[in-house]
Amino acid sequence: MAKKPELDDFRVPFFDDKGKPAKFSPGEFDPGAKPFSSGTKEGDRERLAVIGALLDGLQERLHAQRVRRVLLVLQGMDTSGKDGTIRAVFREVDPLGLRIVPFKAPTPVEAAHDFLWRVHAQAPAAGELTIFNRSHYEDVLVPAVLGDIDADECARRYRHIREFEALLADSGTTLIKCMLHISKDEQKKRLQARIDDPTKHWKFDVADLDARKLWDKYQNAYQDALAATSTDYAPWYVIPADSKTHRNLMIAELLLRAFEGLKLEFPPAKDSLKGLKIE
Repeated sequence: MAKKPELDDFRVPFFDDKGKPAKFSPGEFDPGAKPFSSGTKEGDRERLAVIGALLDGLQERLHAQRVRRVLLVLQGMDTSGKDGTIRAVFREVDPLGLRIVPFKAPTPVEAAHDFLWRVHAQAPAAGELTIFNRSHYEDVLVPAVLGDIDADECARRYRHIREFEALLADSGTTLIKCMLHISKDEQKKRLQARIDDPTKHWKFDVADLDARKLWDKYQNAYQDALAATSTDYAPWYVIPADSKTHRNLMIAELLLRAFEGLKLEFPPAKDSLKGLKIE
């Protein structure tokens, strides 16, 4: 009997305690896989709706306690579904305790500082669930592919990232990092759909084609970055992303597991309110 898939089957091996990156390749994972699917899109959407309601209740406890923090990092090639994931997974979650931070190319002011300067200010506050749509990893992946930084600088930035994420974890932040793993063929279909549909032209950027030409280099950059920064306090997960419904479901399952592990409860009742009657 085949082994039932588990979420940790898609976790990138942890960075070696001796300071050596884990052996890992995105090619080990099938972007078209649907290991957690019920077998139908309708069934997957029903399960996602159930998880969404559970996440709403758990996030309310997180927000009420204002002690713990949760950070979800979404990284992936263009069209891998970062925006779609946010719309689908958090449909039921109260926006009061939810914050979404998109990261684009650094502004001149941001570029004048160290590469984590703009990121730390966006880390979740106590009681907050924050989603990074792209993240601090852009400042290693893109310059590495374009040749703007060398291997030594990449290694330094990986070290700074591990230390930065350790600081967040030590301060009460639960980190879940997801690489949305899309195939080159599926990306082609989605880019073409944006060109063919006038209502999606706003999503298309010619620069996306430049990045597509560097596909293999980006895959290698992801391999290096994930292997060097997947830790026990900030693990990376490879999310098969050719199926949008399964991608959403798998990320929702990861979040649900993380939230349930926090054992969140509402703050204790205040003695001063017991028996209080409003006139």
